[in-house]
Amino acid sequence: MTTETASGPARKVPAAKIQFLPEDRAWIADRIQEVLASGQLTLGRYGGEFEKAFAAFCGRRHAVAVNSGTSALEIILRTLNVQGEDVLVPTNTFFATAAAVVHAGARPIFLDMDPATFAVTPEEVERRLTPRTTALILVHIGGMISHRIGELQELARAKGIVLIEDAAHAHGSSHHGVRAGGFGMAAAFSFYPTKVMTSAEGGMIVTDDDRVAEEARIFRDQGKAGFTANMHVRMGYNWRLSEPHAIIGLKHLERLPDMIADRQAIAAVYDQRLAGCRNLAPWPVPTGGVSNYYKYIAVLREQRDRKALKALLRERHGVSLAGEVYEEPLHKQPVFAAYAERMLPVAEDYCARHVCLPVYSGMDSAEAHYVADVLTDVLG
Repeated sequence: MTTETASGPARKVPAAKIQFLPEDRAWIADRIQEVLASGQLTLGRYGGEFEKAFAAFCGRRHAVAVNSGTSALEIILRTLNVQGEDVLVPTNTFFATAAAVVHAGARPIFLDMDPATFAVTPEEVERRLTPRTTALILVHIGGMISHRIGELQELARAKGIVLIEDAAHAHGSSHHGVRAGGFGMAAAFSFYPTKVMTSAEGGMIVTDDDRVAEEARIFRDQGKAGFTANMHVRMGYNWRLSEPHAIIGLKHLERLPDMIADRQAIAAVYDQRLAGCRNLAPWPVPTGGVSNYYKYIAVLREQRDRKALKALLRERHGVSLAGEVYEEPLHKQPVFAAYAERMLPVAEDYCARHVCLPVYSGMDSAEAHYVADVLTDVLG
């Protein structure tokens, strides 16, 4: 297989790509013109429509739109008044998960991961409970929901702690027919541009809890009792989502099932082509689960210089790998040194020994076959 010419790689496959179809761009532009003319650029009609549609999509009673997934997590924690309490957090997650805990005034307790699910196990949760544990944040890494989600729900109920979903990766993923956002007391979604769907920037809280939804709306608007009131009843912040962002999110939410189907088709190619790869093991979807394939994760059977591998794939073959989930676990991040009480060996191993293959809406099967050819040649 020839993948390189005198001028560089014969083909280039990016790690990710955002897709807005021409008709979608026109629809978005028309409505942004409308809100610009109206003068109501935040907390207006389209924000409300986005919330209603997203709540229905997740099967929850309430959705509260905010300016980021990070804000969504912090607001949920603030509605629980976790200040001075402990919150259990997986170590193999993004900075924002634990940062939201710290900003809400609580202490993150880092948990090791299950290599079968990239999530936490009930056994690890039980080991790390403290007398001050208030909540557990479960992260649906890469768009996969743990097949042990029911056990984690039962354990949280039995121990009297609140289960919160960090569903930043998991729009449209499900387990036994329940979509991400439907398992915990509340869930936080991100609409950052790299996600399966985007609003350019933004986030969403979903919940069935009337009080949490009401408090979230207060917190997101500077702690005001109401949009038109100037009475501040909580120590809130400017966490609002603008109308232009809501318009973009509405259109991408409408397209979400098709975009997930695109990703699933690419994942099916990888599953089939990499099944016999000696040195790379694709991470399977749990039985009963449906993944949106925010990431296509595969584990290297042996540790190798991943930076050099990514450079080789990119420079010689034109294949860019996506960012890991995650390259360095949180308990090894300098900013969280004060909370790193122990080594977490499983996460340290798997964070150093996995890669994420290119997958995005609009990617064609020829690109996926090319990536599989390259990986098979390079890794064996």
